[in-house]
Amino acid sequence: MRVTDEHGRRVRGRELALRYLLLLAVLALTVGPFLWQLSTSLKGPTEDIYSSPPGFLPEDPTLHNYDRVADTIPVWDYAVNSLKVAGANVATNCVGSALAGYALARLRYRGRRPATLVFVLAMLVPVEGIIIAQFTTMRDLGLNNTLIGVVLPGCVGAVNVLLMRNAFLNLPYEIEEAAFVDGANVWQRFLRIALPSVKGTVAVVAIFAFMGAWDDFLWPLIVLSDPSKFTLTIGLNYLHGTFANDERLVAAGTVIAVAPLIALFACLQRYFFRGVGEGAVKG
Repeated sequence: MRVTDEHGRRVRGRELALRYLLLLAVLALTVGPFLWQLSTSLKGPTEDIYSSPPGFLPEDPTLHNYDRVADTIPVWDYAVNSLKVAGANVATNCVGSALAGYALARLRYRGRRPATLVFVLAMLVPVEGIIIAQFTTMRDLGLNNTLIGVVLPGCVGAVNVLLMRNAFLNLPYEIEEAAFVDGANVWQRFLRIALPSVKGTVAVVAIFAFMGAWDDFLWPLIVLSDPSKFTLTIGLNYLHGTFANDERLVAAGTVIAVAPLIALFACLQRYFFRGVGEGAVKG
């Protein structure tokens, strides 16, 4: 069978084998640790997880470790709190980034370029440099120890605004001009023409926002003090610190934390791979 690349040129067998070897190596480095954690979480208490050579497949798979996680910490309550924070983060980032990106890319007004520069500079500021100011702001607003205080600082990310701006910039101006001639106002052009054309970038923003909120550890640890409001990352840190010698328990908690991210990506992958360079109109 003749194998060709994206330009129609034939790929030699040695080059093709090298590509597959590199892909397998990358797959082992990225997916391998998660599969090992999944395997460890399914191993029973009598099975040696430090055997040499290591056994990848559990001899007697069991879900008892997941029950033990729920018995040790209120993991499902923590997961619900994380879902609330991540869901709010996704909604605010998708709406706010789309509106801001459209304003930066398509509207004409004085100060548009300095406004874009502000978002670029915001990306260069490390979170650790402003976290004290964020904490004092939440304290002055009376939002300490609340999930709203966790969501508010990251409700619109600068990188997400720039992603949406680049996506809207790729839309042909002629289409919006035609809609303007037909009497469409700014909101109609945004909702009916621009936004449906950048669904892939919205999916990218949604995934990034969900992952950032779900995996965040430092900010919820600083803001929250009531254990009933802890997010999953803080709760699992307690699990790891208390039962660090029980790798099965820690692995089960890790799988519980990663599963929603996998489910979200599985639902949005067909939009995600459109990338941030979309915007061209079909036909």
